[in-house]
Amino acid sequence: MTKHVLPAMVAMLAMATSALAHSQVEDMRPADGGILQTVEAIELRFDAPMRITAITLTGPDGDMAVTRETGLDPVTAFRALPPDAMPAGAYRVDWRGLAADGHPMQGTFGFTLTD
Repeated sequence: MTKHVLPAMVAMLAMATSALAHSQVEDMRPADGGILQTVEAIELRFDAPMRITAITLTGPDGDMAVTRETGLDPVTAFRALPPDAMPAGAYRVDWRGLAADGHPMQGTFGFTLTD
């Protein structure tokens, strides 16, 4: 009987661990550290639904307005549009959100625009 208990315990532990895992960023565009000439969109992809509650784009002249294409519903793919005119320089994207389990999440990534 004990030879069946161990595999069952391992399976239960694996399920419990995956149930406690929070959403993770799988991809971001522009890529962190990227050097680009233009940016058409700011995109985040998650492995589980995430409700993005705030997103900020900071450029060489300070904070810039972004237009959310994705609403406040939990999604695995978030998209926002930067302003049309973006001068060359360093940019930072800060985001905050809530994972499907209610856990608050946040992240930052940056890129550089060239002439």
